[in-house]
Amino acid sequence: MDKYGLIGYPLGHSFSITYFNEKFQAENINAQYVNFEIPRIEDFIEVVAENPNLCGLNVTTPYKEKIIPYLDELDKDTAKIGAVNVIKIIRLPKGKVKLVGYNSDIIGFSQSIEPLLQPHHKKALLLGTGGASKAVFHGLANLGVESTYVSRTKRSDDVLTYQELTPEVMEQHTIIVNCTPVGMYPKVDFCPDIPYELLTPRHLLYDLLYNPNETLFMKKGRAQGATVKNGLEMLLLQAFAAWEIWQR
Repeated sequence: MDKYGLIGYPLGHSFSITYFNEKFQAENINAQYVNFEIPRIEDFIEVVAENPNLCGLNVTTPYKEKIIPYLDELDKDTAKIGAVNVIKIIRLPKGKVKLVGYNSDIIGFSQSIEPLLQPHHKKALLLGTGGASKAVFHGLANLGVESTYVSRTKRSDDVLTYQELTPEVMEQHTIIVNCTPVGMYPKVDFCPDIPYELLTPRHLLYDLLYNPNETLFMKKGRAQGATVKNGLEMLLLQAFAAWEIWQR
């Protein structure tokens, strides 16, 4: 039986294990999906060594960037992003293994946001600077949108702080993507600290979160007439993309 799985820490909130095992059952695929909750990235080598029928892995927090030194190859977009969330495990002769890293977040996000884009959506603000925001940055670049990161602390000249979100900045950047965990269940009464009163019906707010279904970030955007969307479709599309990668 083929095996697939997820590495990360902690894994209590994992969507993938339910999604893939239901898929395998529904489609009569002789495979199983398991969670590998590893407290240290160094434990990754053992996971691969101890599971000879392992064909592919998803990667989640906090290992999307830390996993890269352990891989043999990255696909082109993934190398640009510097974050991996899918690993294809290729078994070679004499027990050798080739590990190839991909990023299905970029595929899922791009496919999810593209139908919402209007001609005036030229610039985006990305809230957060982690692995997910890097996938969003490159996904939007592929769609012709220029992005700027927003962080709580000043990291460099090309990263804005929340205090620097002036009326002019908010008017120019009509896409705002929340790539942070702020507002995720159970802390649903929180939202990123942007000037919501400057939002207009020209704005598109996309939250990578999907629990709750409508975050406070989205509610405040909707109240200003903005278009809002959560990350559930992206989650499903990146899972489809992961399966396609493993089957190539």
